[in-house]
Amino acid sequence: MVVLSFQLVHSPPPINHRSGRRYGGEIRSRIAEPSGEPAPFGTKTKYKDGVLEKVFMTLFARKMEKFAGNGGGMKRKGWLEYDYESFVDVSRRVMQGRSRALQQQVVREVLLSMLPPGAPAQFRKLFPPTKWAAEFNAALTVPFFHWLVGPSEVVEVEVNGVKQRSGVHIKKCRYLENSGCVGMCINMCKFPTQDFFTNEFGLPLTMNPNFEDMSCDMVYGQVPPPFEGDPVSKQPCFADLCSMANPSSSVCTKLQA
Repeated sequence: MVVLSFQLVHSPPPINHRSGRRYGGEIRSRIAEPSGEPAPFGTKTKYKDGVLEKVFMTLFARKMEKFAGNGGGMKRKGWLEYDYESFVDVSRRVMQGRSRALQQQVVREVLLSMLPPGAPAQFRKLFPPTKWAAEFNAALTVPFFHWLVGPSEVVEVEVNGVKQRSGVHIKKCRYLENSGCVGMCINMCKFPTQDFFTNEFGLPLTMNPNFEDMSCDMVYGQVPPPFEGDPVSKQPCFADLCSMANPSSSVCTKLQA
């Protein structure tokens, strides 16, 4: 998410800031469900990914593979051989054997490696922490990260007493439903992304995953709470969905240091 947002600032697409729609091409994996909507909780939504989507999966996966275990001697996949499942598998291998802090550090290094030198400083100049910057990044999130998180929409939120359209409601996060892992959601997505926008780019971002239905609300412009003060720090595993779950623990073991 961070990478593509920065790459677009030099020639940003036309955006309708009220609707959050972008006119022109989009990086959009199509939902293959008959209803056209994400599948119910507990069932993985079927997607139909195109070439461009697989290119982005490959970019992220190959960067992360440098930090992953060998997966039992797995050979590195070629271009366009990665799909979403293999992308998630690389994330899972990065997670294994690392503490929560180290998992987040890996994601930070991966994100930095995908940016040109001086990118965070330039982002801060282009996007100071204003209402406009928050709304602009929310608008970009919807069309360009459908492939990563599934369908979403720009929504109105209140930040520091001001109503603005800098919220993004993700209907059912593709990353969470494919991994089925609370720890991966929190350690490999939520906190690294929040930290990168807030501390590297200077644009606060808070992400609030809902583990009841796998939706997620992103709020650009809102400073995130520390881990200890965030309700997700007490979240238990998805005992029936995660292969790494410990049903006897009241809190996901991947969140315990």
